[in-house]
Amino acid sequence: MGGTAGTLARFGLAEVLPAPGGLPLGILLINVTGAFALGVLLEALARRGPDVGRRRALRLVLGTGFLGGFTTYSALAVDTSLLVSGGRLLAGLGYLAVSVLMGLVATAAGIAVGHSVRPTGEQHHRGSER
Repeated sequence: MGGTAGTLARFGLAEVLPAPGGLPLGILLINVTGAFALGVLLEALARRGPDVGRRRALRLVLGTGFLGGFTTYSALAVDTSLLVSGGRLLAGLGYLAVSVLMGLVATAAGIAVGHSVRPTGEQHHRGSER
């Protein structure tokens, strides 16, 4: 269910996002956004406790499912290959490098945001200290 929804969301966004100069910037934006969201999700879930029960279900449906379907590194590879084989070596390599680097930065930023989520027990404990 999550994978289908993520794939449909990606397809819809990719259709409406422009590709200036033939560069697949929509796929870049989708992958970077998905990397950020996955960083937030996984870090927030990890800070709330073990990967069991509801947390595991959320990780699987939202992380593996929705965000796994939403992001598309296969399209990154195909788009890079099309740029290179179309005689645009620098554009293809630049697109690949920027995609990977921005994905890493977005994931780190997502983890930082997810880290700001307090574990459930800590919230209750702090409230009782007053």
